[in-house]
Amino acid sequence: MQATPLQNVYFFYHPLFEKHLEGVQHPECPDRLRAIREYFIQKGAWEQIKRLEPQAADVRWITTNHAPQYVQAVEQACRRAPALLDEADTVVTAESYSAALRAVGAGLAAVDAIFSGKTRAAFCAVRPPGHHAEYDHAMGFCLFNNVAIAANYAIQQHGINRVFILDWDVHHGNGTQHSFEDRADVFFCSIHQWPLYPGTGAASEIGFGEGKGYTLNIPLPAGNGDEVYFKVMREKVLPRLEAYAPDLILISAGFDAHVGDPLADMRLTTAAYAEMTRMIGEVAARISVRGIVSFLEGGYHLNNLAESVWVHLLALDEIAREL
Repeated sequence: MQATPLQNVYFFYHPLFEKHLEGVQHPECPDRLRAIREYFIQKGAWEQIKRLEPQAADVRWITTNHAPQYVQAVEQACRRAPALLDEADTVVTAESYSAALRAVGAGLAAVDAIFSGKTRAAFCAVRPPGHHAEYDHAMGFCLFNNVAIAANYAIQQHGINRVFILDWDVHHGNGTQHSFEDRADVFFCSIHQWPLYPGTGAASEIGFGEGKGYTLNIPLPAGNGDEVYFKVMREKVLPRLEAYAPDLILISAGFDAHVGDPLADMRLTTAAYAEMTRMIGEVAARISVRGIVSFLEGGYHLNNLAESVWVHLLALDEIAREL
């Protein structure tokens, strides 16, 4: 079988991520990662990619974004699992806390790999996802905000000045926005379906105080597909990315804006995720970004998810070669 071209991008994964919510009927299920793994095996890629198993994050990094009491509450809930962490749909099982620590750890290790010069692009194939998690409570299947913690870590541990976060999950990343909306050292940009859960992300939400102007929300009505997303990227996202000139780009890569996803009503094709990734890479090369780290968020149609992650990784691999 032909070897994979994925020789430059780092892929962070741990078997424990498939233990979170094992045995529970839930949209954010272990089968999501299994589908990705099986697709990569079919492509002859699983053994060839630079796959790394992250360590559990030190809690001190998690508390750069979350209340210590909340972190303790998640741990305690997992001890009495299965348990519901909010009033809606965020469930934990016995392995969820350990998985969440390693999900955060994947982001920290990816940032370290970027700034040590080992790679210029990384993908964190993690569960549970993170972009809905708020300072002191769980939301929308998310426990700890992986991308927000990684941004804080990059700034505090590696001494950088600017991080750009692009969230293209079909649901607005409320937790990430709320982490940084009063700060200028992190620019948060979200493209999402509107109206839709969690109900935040209006275009009028642009940050406040020192962070005013460093939040960009692009709500789109249901039914939009590739061309609208490409237009938004060209006319709104990429100019702000280039003007901000960050040291690091983080992507909350949800794949639930794909046509056929059961939790939303957008019409993106698989190829769109490759093209949007390449667009980011072209700007990143012009402004000398140190690297790009992407985090798995949503995506609930298993075949579409696996195919979209594959093309996203291929594009990240190209970026890692060229940056």
